[in-house]
Amino acid sequence: MQDCARYVEEMTRLRREIHRRPEEGWTEFETQWKVFRALEALGWTIRMGLDVIRPEAVMGRNAELVEKAMVRAAEHGVPESFLKATGGYTGLTADFDTGCEGPVTGFRFDMDCVLVEELHDASHLPAAEGFDSEIPGHMHACGHDAHTATGVTLAHWITDHKDELKGRFRLIFQPAEEGTRGAAPMAAAGVVDDLNWFFGAHVGCNCRIGEASVVKKGFLATTKIDIEFTGVPSHAGSDPEKGRSALMAAAAAAVMMQGIPRHGEGDTRIAVGRLVAGEGRNVTPVHAVMQCETRGSTQEINEYMFESVRRIVEGCAASYGVECRVTKAGEATNFEATPAACDLAVEACVEVFGGDHVTSLETVGGSEDCSILARRAIEHGAEATFLFYGCNHHGHHRADFEIQDTQSLPAALAVLSGICRRTNGL
Repeated sequence: MQDCARYVEEMTRLRREIHRRPEEGWTEFETQWKVFRALEALGWTIRMGLDVIRPEAVMGRNAELVEKAMVRAAEHGVPESFLKATGGYTGLTADFDTGCEGPVTGFRFDMDCVLVEELHDASHLPAAEGFDSEIPGHMHACGHDAHTATGVTLAHWITDHKDELKGRFRLIFQPAEEGTRGAAPMAAAGVVDDLNWFFGAHVGCNCRIGEASVVKKGFLATTKIDIEFTGVPSHAGSDPEKGRSALMAAAAAAVMMQGIPRHGEGDTRIAVGRLVAGEGRNVTPVHAVMQCETRGSTQEINEYMFESVRRIVEGCAASYGVECRVTKAGEATNFEATPAACDLAVEACVEVFGGDHVTSLETVGGSEDCSILARRAIEHGAEATFLFYGCNHHGHHRADFEIQDTQSLPAALAVLSGICRRTNGL
């Protein structure tokens, strides 16, 4: 921790700058510019945009939102040349070669925010200290601002300690973790294929200040699903028989999804989070849009849930005489870490937090699209795991989410730099 103390002010300042300007998935141009500028100044080799994103693997990207975000970024000082260089796709990798032969170690950091309106009164630290969100309906309510700031500062630490290290490092700054949309196209672009070690990390979750957990296995495989029903309009009073109701098809599908038989070989989840339908009181509803998700303890079980949803949607559409479209808007897989990476991460955490405050996890109820990067890294021969470090939060994705950045960020840097010493130390 002492070795990391001199980076606290830098790391906290960057985190708060990012917190003030939250950006949703695939629109993180201002955030990425901050990352790019800092890493370029440190002499790291940077690749971004279509060099690290496979477009055909992209999910849940709204081109109109991206265009608006690029305009907003330009208005807030992001150079047009940089925006052009992204090709309209956020996502960045930065590489550093120590000049001494050794392994290649990678870390992943996510950059996007949550669509939550931040609490703006003095009881909330960001509001009290003047760095609460300036963008309505957007907030770093999951800690990705902390992750990004930690990643940039880790780059500074590695640069400062290059004479004590060997091999190469790769930092992966990922877009669109919310909705599990950003990891797959970066994995498809091969950003983890040549790694020997790979680590992901997240602030909060099950850990309080002074605690850490290392994931041995867990996370639920998930598919995020956008569904559209298109019916036929008619006057609901004089010509009801001529209409075909998209609303009723969607409502029937939503109810039937809750009855999907659960799987005997593992956990399953189904959630219908949004249903918007109809045009007016006396018009047979023509349009209905649903957003839902499935989860399963394995990829196969989640696929069973997804196919059940698809079958229900198509069946309800046929029953009500409407058209339907089912689109995958995001996905992640389950995760099983490698023992070597887990052991090494536990050692690094114990050094910072003490043995009584570090746990190993074999079940994690949520989902995390870093799992896709980790699985691909392992398939290409890397050791990989994921870890949590603590903050005293009120719950993720809430308007009052807070992380005690002057305490949690230095601990995160201490753990990650400790991992670097173990994987790439001389």
